[in-house]
Amino acid sequence: MKFLDRIGLALFSTIVLLLSIVLCLMIFGWVNVDFIYEILKQIRYNEVISNIMLGVNVVFILLAIKCIFFESSSKQDVDYKNGILLENSDGKLLITKETLENLVSGVVKGFDSAENVTSRVELDKDNNVIVYVNLNVKENAVIKELSTNLQTKIKSTIKKASDLEVKEVNIKVKDIEPNKNIVQEQ
Repeated sequence: MKFLDRIGLALFSTIVLLLSIVLCLMIFGWVNVDFIYEILKQIRYNEVISNIMLGVNVVFILLAIKCIFFESSSKQDVDYKNGILLENSDGKLLITKETLENLVSGVVKGFDSAENVTSRVELDKDNNVIVYVNLNVKENAVIKELSTNLQTKIKSTIKKASDLEVKEVNIKVKDIEPNKNIVQEQ
């Protein structure tokens, strides 16, 4: 929800609350109706207060029109959070973050030195793709070489599959897995 929408909602909620309290007090007889009438009469005949109330009411009317007739967030803003929306003359294509994450996981699993892979993709309004990969590597892996190869392969695979440019591929090696094929001497 946008800032202006929040302000409008807060103002209208406050006004409705105050009106409800005043009406309840009048119904229970705790506030005299003549007292409320005198307050309204003072507002009407006092020029300064009358001008302030006119200004406030115009702002409320504009906020009401904006909140009722204009959507608070555009469809495109919602779409970029879920994925990247590509459009051409034939229609639209939404590539979700999950699709890109599965693509990244498939690429990483193709490397023998990588295990227990998790990936996360972040997108922004400018369709920049940032990939985060967490993985364990085998004991004999050359981590720098593996990460360079992974970054290159992930960028080229996403470019080939979706025609999207990857801004960054960030790799985090969580652990080194011992080789299971080595028999330990006792």
